Amino acid sequence: MTALRIVFMGTPDFAVPSLRALADAGHAIVAVYTQPPRPAGRGQKEQTSPVHRFAAERGIPVRTPKSLRNAGVQAEFADLGADIGVVAAYGLILPQPVLDAPRLGCLNVHGSLLPRWRGAAPIQRAILAGDAETGITIMQMDAGLDTGAMLLEDRVAITADTTASTLHDALAAMGARLIVEAVAGVADGRLTPVPQPEEGVTYAAKLTREDGRLDWSNDAAFVERQVRALTPWPGCWFDLPAALGGERIKVLEAAPADGDGPPGTLLDDRLTVACGTGAVRLLRVQRPGKAPVDGAAFLRGFAIPTGTVLGPGSCSAGN
Repeated sequence: MTALRIVFMGTPDFAVPSLRALADAGHAIVAVYTQPPRPAGRGQKEQTSPVHRFAAERGIPVRTPKSLRNAGVQAEFADLGADIGVVAAYGLILPQPVLDAPRLGCLNVHGSLLPRWRGAAPIQRAILAGDAETGITIMQMDAGLDTGAMLLEDRVAITADTTASTLHDALAAMGARLIVEAVAGVADGRLTPVPQPEEGVTYAAKLTREDGRLDWSNDAAFVERQVRALTPWPGCWFDLPAALGGERIKVLEAAPADGDGPPGTLLDDRLTVACGTGAVRLLRVQRPGKAPVDGAAFLRGFAIPTGTVLGPGSCSAGN
């Protein structure tokens, strides 16, 4: 295998396995581009990204421009003389001069089976939608939003036990394997880009905290998927009625359950809540400033009468 000069562009944990795999495969990572340090945690201290930290440990030069649209930044990128660029959850748009600078162009590690779930949150949206499977697509980048021609893909089933965390880890590992194969295949001419189908395009809109609001009028299957898809971020929650203090309760784990009633009605002492169709049992919940507890323990420490309506809420994710 010919060692290539690679510029890697990524930010979160999802991108680290791909960067590690390329470095371990013997390629020269001439620079890493990642999002600038951001305030985080209670102290709001600036923290570098997971990709930044990994690159620093490996002694790889790191660059953190706020934008790639500046001509000087683009010139610095071109001066690296990269054979290929690899992008994995970077978070910045690559202008055409950046896309064109590497000799073999730029490849993207995308966490869905394109053209389904183009955009920012493909892992969570696939679970929310009840998709039976998802996967990784390695794509030759163009100026569009995840519209480039496809080079490789692999698939993984989404089961009733799949969470955003487990799917994230599975796809990150899959992406690391595929990007090494794709880089080698592009370099020696074995891979031919295939245009994406025109049908089946969906967009994975960026998540907001409001996406985590539980709307009990949705069917139970959707509410249960919502908890699996949006934990740990943005997290799922509901507000207690004002008569009970109006606290915001996080829901960390839920399961389908038997029962019915007006949406939001507490059905028993195990924290089973009626939905638009069916019911869900809230298995792990958390009060503000408290440790997570199981649903029954929550009710033992915070008495809520059976029959209480926990509030309708509204959910921007929809059915």
